[in-house]
Amino acid sequence: MNVQQAYYALSTESKKALVAQDEVFLQMVIALLVRGHVLLEGVPGTAKTLAAKTLAHLIHADFKRVQFTPDLMPSDIVGTQVFDVNSSKFFLKHGPVFTNILLADEINRAPAKTQAALLEAMEERHVTIEGERTILPEPFLVMATQNPVEYEGTYPLPEAQLDRFLFKTIVRYPPNDAETDILRRYHRGFDAHKLSEVGLTPTLTPDDLSALRQEIDAVTVEDGILKYITKLSDATRQAHDLALGASPRASIAILLASKAYAALQGRNFVVPDDVKAVALPVMRHRILLKPEAEIEGLDPDGIIQRILASVDVPR
Repeated sequence: MNVQQAYYALSTESKKALVAQDEVFLQMVIALLVRGHVLLEGVPGTAKTLAAKTLAHLIHADFKRVQFTPDLMPSDIVGTQVFDVNSSKFFLKHGPVFTNILLADEINRAPAKTQAALLEAMEERHVTIEGERTILPEPFLVMATQNPVEYEGTYPLPEAQLDRFLFKTIVRYPPNDAETDILRRYHRGFDAHKLSEVGLTPTLTPDDLSALRQEIDAVTVEDGILKYITKLSDATRQAHDLALGASPRASIAILLASKAYAALQGRNFVVPDDVKAVALPVMRHRILLKPEAEIEGLDPDGIIQRILASVDVPR
């Protein structure tokens, strides 16, 4: 089974639980394949948790969810040393970060110290607890959610942590006909808390991901595409509307995501359209608008689209 066939199987099965979330599911799968993480932004009730649970079910992976709150401590995420009275010894009690897919729900409701507890896990794939380093399971994917309209009592994610997310995925309201379909499903007995009863069939195992990742690694990228990605990132740094442009890590993210997107299309080489397809979710959380640009009503997506239209596409 190649990458395109694997995604087709995953996507087909996901539709038994998800409605009108094709783009969201695609970006989640790409992040999984290239060892990235996803920040899901959307109002409550748009199936963010359901999407994460569905993906975990389809790849036969462990799934854990943490509700981020102002009183959440770093040890509540990574774990801590606990004293055993019977043996008179300390032992490591693993936190919920020791899983395959971790849903950090409303991540911006926890203070910076707690948010930072995920940084080492997301970047290094291990955690250090009281000097003891412990490797996390493979695969490991963090999907964090945040509400775009409710800012009271929240702690905005710092740029360093935002940069750890491969994608910032916008979860929008479904179209009217799709929402009607959702109502039909619930009317017939669909229960988002009982995915095993929906008929979802796991199509991959964590071990299968290794072969798929090797296929993506082998995707060819011509030097012209590499220069194109560099020019896009540099254009964000030169944009007069931006106080902060995309970092070299953003360029790397575009490269990796483009290779995965090309493989999903059944190709073993990257074309400019692959780069354009992933540029928005990769860059939108890595650029910072100037205050005057925000006053004028500009947004990150609009500026990125303008840059994509202005940079010459390689032949």
